[in-house]
Amino acid sequence: MPPTLPVKQPVKRKRGEGQWKLGYREPLNPNERSKRDDDGLNVRARIENIYAKRGFDSIDPADLRGRFRWWGLYTQRKAGIDGGRTAALEPEELEDRYFMLRVRIDGGALSTDQLRVVGEISQDHARDTADITDRQNIQYHWVEIEDVPAIWQKLEAVGLRTTEACGDTPRVILGSPVAGIAADEVLDGDPAVREILDRYIGSPEFSNLPRKFKTAISGLQDIAHEVNDVSFVGVEHPEHGPGFDLWVGGGLSTNPKLAQRLGAWVPLADVPEVWAGVVSIFRDYGYRRLRHRARLKFLVADWGAEEFRRVLEEEYLGRKLADGPAPAIPELTIDHVGVHKQKDGLNYVGAAPASGRVSGSTLVALAKAAETAGSQRVRLTPYQKVLVLDVPDENVESLSAELAGLGLQVDPSPWRRSTMACTGIEFCKLAIVETKERAIRLVEDLEQRLADVSPDVPISIHLNGCPNACARTQVADIGLKGQIVTDADGNQVEGFQVHLGGGLGLDAGFGRKLRGLKVTSAELGEYVERVVRRFVEQRTDGERFAQWVLRAEEADLK
Repeated sequence: MPPTLPVKQPVKRKRGEGQWKLGYREPLNPNERSKRDDDGLNVRARIENIYAKRGFDSIDPADLRGRFRWWGLYTQRKAGIDGGRTAALEPEELEDRYFMLRVRIDGGALSTDQLRVVGEISQDHARDTADITDRQNIQYHWVEIEDVPAIWQKLEAVGLRTTEACGDTPRVILGSPVAGIAADEVLDGDPAVREILDRYIGSPEFSNLPRKFKTAISGLQDIAHEVNDVSFVGVEHPEHGPGFDLWVGGGLSTNPKLAQRLGAWVPLADVPEVWAGVVSIFRDYGYRRLRHRARLKFLVADWGAEEFRRVLEEEYLGRKLADGPAPAIPELTIDHVGVHKQKDGLNYVGAAPASGRVSGSTLVALAKAAETAGSQRVRLTPYQKVLVLDVPDENVESLSAELAGLGLQVDPSPWRRSTMACTGIEFCKLAIVETKERAIRLVEDLEQRLADVSPDVPISIHLNGCPNACARTQVADIGLKGQIVTDADGNQVEGFQVHLGGGLGLDAGFGRKLRGLKVTSAELGEYVERVVRRFVEQRTDGERFAQWVLRAEEADLK
């Protein structure tokens, strides 16, 4: 008998990820269908001509919960809905008839005239609310749809906008708040930021990305570059001089990944072109089938840095990029708090608000204080801080005192300086717990509890109302992720999952998450005090908190 031949198994075709470049153009989820039906940029005309005139009830749901984001608008959370119901309710049950509105402030750069207008809009249209976000935005609350066209008119009259402040777009560009004035920056990245804004923001070329896209450009490492989709970090090339080191694929949320270096050096003049190449790869090759895998970090993780660089060079730039060195890593986080000399001999003064929470009235008063001190430039930072630039020596002391009177401390406690918080349950539909006021109370508590303790190194505390990590919980020394927990009496209450020892820079990595380590909101001050005192007792000479966490016994972290 002839030998029996093996049965050939059919080749199993790998399911597509919705990548346009590979022919998967058919929309694969509701978000992709909505973007196919109408570009999010087009909703502005309907807001101005229909919704603002006819009111909230006239808004098409596809616009309300989708395309409005292309212009910085989210419905805010309805008051009185506790965090335990966040995941159980439909969007229309969670949302109020008011909006959060983000003003994109690329590079955190504001003139005092612009700052005054931002504050006045808050006073007139947002119940005096204004939060400084860790993306250098200002975020309003309580905005009514009828007022949005007037807000746009006021912002655009002074050169500001809300265009693509949210949505599946290139969002606000993080930039150094001391670009052009810092004595130790490698070079000023602001010209690249401005060129990208002028050429690409609000253009249909990049208004339909798989998901949001975050950019950072700085001659200093003051922009949390490891957690952005693309970052350009200042570095001195031994042959070509000052330029930028290129990083791609960072991002946090429920599946955090640090950005990868491509090993490529980019001169300042080429940054916009290279940026557009990276965004184009995301647009064309990004995963669109599943929403939770639609960030650039997943593509970079699958391809690897070498393949990503090859595609960028061969398919999008048509040329090779120069190889370049990695930038030296600073020993401490660069947050710019305090009084610092500029390279022109003037000073910039960095102050810490309470976890980014300010008000329109505070911003108007800040503009006046800056002008009184001889400045016309203010900056917001990626650490929820505020800077006044160009201050003469003789005005530093009086400005610092005036800022303190506004709740903006130039010499804050280490706890106020290093604590950040997201929007939280007060306004956010995704949140499970309260964060802003909790952070403010926590700082006040720690200032009392740890008044006798000098940790000698900053210990960052980041509070987030849900797993999405808008406050960068996984890269904080003490990261607090909001959830409902059980207290000692068996009650379900607001609390936090604890992550310890995360960081950027020298300690780049994600926090150690101990099984079952959760604290209630009421216990938070006691818990942080306990862990900090153990660190101070056990640390070796020069040891940072993240280093101690790696070697500490689990019992000492509880």
